[in-house]
Amino acid sequence: MNLDRLTAADVMSRVLVTVGPEESPLIAWEIMRRGGVHHLPVIDDRLRLHGVLTREQVAAHWSGGPAVQSAGQVRDLLAGRACPHVSPSTTVPAIAAAMVDHGVDVLPVIGRSETLEGLVTATDVLRAVAGRPTPSPAHTDIATGLFRLEPVVPPRRDEPPSDT
Repeated sequence: MNLDRLTAADVMSRVLVTVGPEESPLIAWEIMRRGGVHHLPVIDDRLRLHGVLTREQVAAHWSGGPAVQSAGQVRDLLAGRACPHVSPSTTVPAIAAAMVDHGVDVLPVIGRSETLEGLVTATDVLRAVAGRPTPSPAHTDIATGLFRLEPVVPPRRDEPPSDT
């Protein structure tokens, strides 16, 4: 396997958990914790990428208790941060160089339709260098799976449960 020929499409993660820009840092943290992910793409209803939230960003922002974290929005954590990205045809060496140049360990993969197609992490690059990239799908007609988790707020203790 020639490393110079591997592309983002060959090594990226295609099944992603996402969060909306209006979601709270508390919910984002819980999604990352329960999902076992370190990077959480922030996309809107049009599948437009606003950025990639990291555990470190949420932890650095953390102050106060759950009530304080429930009041904010993840878009505020991304404000003013550039979001470098690559195309599906970007080679692994170019991806590694972009990660070093931008000081990041994840790059979103944006396709022709300007929507998120996947994520390439530093681990994906290391797997490729070690000759162990994630196996390519048997056919090329693979759609990215984006999952958005919606929080369910339990009823307040002083409210009777609804019958709906």
